[in-house]
Amino acid sequence: MKKIHMITLLTVLAMIIFYGYSQESIDPQQSIVVNVEVPVRVFKAGSFINNLTIKDFKLYENNELQKIEAVYLVKKRAIERSEENRRFSPETSRNFYFFFEIMNYTPKLGRAVEYFVDNILFPGDDLTIVTPMKTYQLRSKALEVKSRDEIVNQLKGLLRKDALIGSSEYRHVIFEMENIVKSLTAEVEQGELQRVQMDGQGLTEDPNRFSIGERLLKYYDLQRQLEKLRRLEQDTLLDFADFLKDKEGQKYVYLFYQREFIPKIEIKTLQYFESQYQERPNIMATMSDIFNFYRRDISFDVDLVKKRYADSSIAVHFLFISSPKEQKYGVRYQEQSEDIFSAFQEMARATGGYVESSANPEHLFTRAAASSENYYLLYYTPKKYNPDGKFKDIRVKVKNKSFRVTHRLGYFAN
Repeated sequence: MKKIHMITLLTVLAMIIFYGYSQESIDPQQSIVVNVEVPVRVFKAGSFINNLTIKDFKLYENNELQKIEAVYLVKKRAIERSEENRRFSPETSRNFYFFFEIMNYTPKLGRAVEYFVDNILFPGDDLTIVTPMKTYQLRSKALEVKSRDEIVNQLKGLLRKDALIGSSEYRHVIFEMENIVKSLTAEVEQGELQRVQMDGQGLTEDPNRFSIGERLLKYYDLQRQLEKLRRLEQDTLLDFADFLKDKEGQKYVYLFYQREFIPKIEIKTLQYFESQYQERPNIMATMSDIFNFYRRDISFDVDLVKKRYADSSIAVHFLFISSPKEQKYGVRYQEQSEDIFSAFQEMARATGGYVESSANPEHLFTRAAASSENYYLLYYTPKKYNPDGKFKDIRVKVKNKSFRVTHRLGYFAN
């Protein structure tokens, strides 16, 4: 995953941020009237409940009960039913954003794209796709000039090509780390420096040409290089979240994130070298640095990030592709997705989105799409609204306590 791609992802994510409330100035001397829109989804055993009325809902802001002014039942883009104490004009046009944070293309990813085009995409919908290389936009009139099969084949081809090219640097770093780990493992197992059979293809340097200290230092440098390729900076994400906040319509973000593994030097291997090189402080320091890299902390203030994304009226669906790692002799792999997984999981939940992991991307997408196509739009005017810039918590309840309710967690009163 190239760093430029991650920045592009954040840029486009930020462009979908939407405050989700409108302000009407009644009089300069009077208070501001703010109407808050809350998309709400209600489920029972995974099935959407479509027969609720305005009397079935209770809505709280900062634990204070609010008066719901209107409720609209929306299916896909159509308002199926409405109950209004005051009339609103919901914008139900759809904007889809697909982000593919992947190292390898699989046919199942292609089938997820095919399912979307064949079953979800309607004339008038906008689609933005972010691959490891580029951002592509499918305009709302695309279905008027191209067949669905043509669109599917084009999108599959772009995704396959960009995944191969865009993640080549990432894969090369992993490849070099694997070969260093294998050489160090063989060193311990055999007790002396011997050549080990490498994968060979594409290898720029034979690890056995270098001393133990040089190989350990090279491995540490590769760790740092990998970190730069995949690290998400909180400030960057928040800055872009402020960039655009007023795109009209309903926004759906589907983030396909492939499970990450790094080739790890076994603890027993590091302990072996520690016993052999007690008098070499440079080697001891390098091993300490390597070990500390395995103790990665979450790089986000999760509470701040989720509030900023809850402030939008988008639904972030985090689809974690949990394919197992193919094992190689002499290498143990450690999963390295915990920081990004936690951050995007919180973002998804804070926006009322969907979170699931599976080795099958098609399964992930069909479940997420089914959970998001139908929803209620609730409108209310907060009591004693104060534009103090603080985050206001929103909580929606329904009469039937066995139902599962999802919605955004609140907004900033600006």
